[in-house]
Amino acid sequence: MIFLRRLSPILSQMSKRKLSDYEGFRNVLNKSTNIVALTGAGISAESGIPTFRGAGGFWRTHRSADLATLHAFQVNPALVWEFYHYRRTVAFSAQPNDSHKALAAYEQICKEQGRKFSVITQNVDGLHRRAGSENVIELHGALHKVICTKCRTIDENFDNPICEALRDRGDPALQDINLPTIDKKDLPRCKKCKALVRPYIVWFGENLDPKVLEQSRELIETCDLCLVIGTSSVVYPAAMFAPLVADRGQPVAEFNLNSEPANDSFEFHFPGKCGSTLPKALGVTL
Repeated sequence: MIFLRRLSPILSQMSKRKLSDYEGFRNVLNKSTNIVALTGAGISAESGIPTFRGAGGFWRTHRSADLATLHAFQVNPALVWEFYHYRRTVAFSAQPNDSHKALAAYEQICKEQGRKFSVITQNVDGLHRRAGSENVIELHGALHKVICTKCRTIDENFDNPICEALRDRGDPALQDINLPTIDKKDLPRCKKCKALVRPYIVWFGENLDPKVLEQSRELIETCDLCLVIGTSSVVYPAAMFAPLVADRGQPVAEFNLNSEPANDSFEFHFPGKCGSTLPKALGVTL
């Protein structure tokens, strides 16, 4: 009896979680008026974008995370810019996949019906906007933007290469010792004051833009359905967004490769490639 009493809450929680319940999810989806999709690296992996974590977390002999810091940029801005030139080239060459397209298509459906649909992404590749999504919050910045280290001007820049010194650089197969050093004066410069610019990326150890964080907080506190797509839910503050929605008693649906949900409080879980599960769940034809 004691064992059964302890097991009962677990079984109850499992019964609440709907695995690949497309019909049940669409019933909830169609009734929702303020939907938020929280996306991570997994949604862009299907477009060929390498991830920071796991086996793809290295660039040459460097851990990618070690280059994504202000300290690394201060010590060796040329190396960091070469890494980001590679990342920009990959992102600019990639195409939005069916996951991105499905979210953009469903946003338009919501727009026509007077409902609200927003994307909060941890990704910096710009694929959501290129797919047609309009209401996008980029938590960690964007690869197509730069910010001046002096006057703090933020500019969009789709040039590839972003400067002549970085042409044909960034190949992860090339070792640092085989490459000539790039002079700091030849690195990307601010169009306004000509000072050195850096990628407009929130690096490890830096805080999110307060305005961006406030916009995200407002969406999380008011949405009536949250979709968690291709994220491991381990990077804060984004990791707490979906659990906060669930704590308010609102449904959360998770889409990722894992067979088990990241959080037991999530109501729906759809394992598999997001490019297949997400269009089906949203009921959009691409």
